[in-house]
Amino acid sequence: MERLYHQYKRRVFGMAHRIVGASDAEEVAQEVFVRIFRALANFRGDSALSTWIYRLTVNAALSHLAKRGRRQEVGDDGLTDMPAPPTVARDSALAARIEAALAELPPGYRAILVLHDVEGLSHEECASILECRVGTCKSQLHKARARMRELLGESLSPGGAS
Repeated sequence: MERLYHQYKRRVFGMAHRIVGASDAEEVAQEVFVRIFRALANFRGDSALSTWIYRLTVNAALSHLAKRGRRQEVGDDGLTDMPAPPTVARDSALAARIEAALAELPPGYRAILVLHDVEGLSHEECASILECRVGTCKSQLHKARARMRELLGESLSPGGAS
């Protein structure tokens, strides 16, 4: 159990942090590990262990947001502690704008964008984690990216981000 915790703690915390923000990430991560330890004996292996843990993390984060009855609020303690994607790491002002725009997305859009574009998971893995069809996953990702472009305006145009 301890090895499992050490193997996944950074991924779970990072995912929670990107979805709920810094102030609630620790609480969500703790809840995820409690769920993992309680349910591990019942894990059937229908999917990879990492996929199951991602699913638990996303579900816990989205449930946390729903319980709060709010969208993610990211202030000075928001996503700024997380490493920025490599293409924007050198431009902290742009990274801050991207983080703020990400925080404006509805939780479902935020989840798919983080899973696919930040974590680098395939459409199939994202669909499995979010428990939806691959086509739905692709559609939601397209809408999330379009919304990010609206929120960011021309910030990413010179680099040709997609």
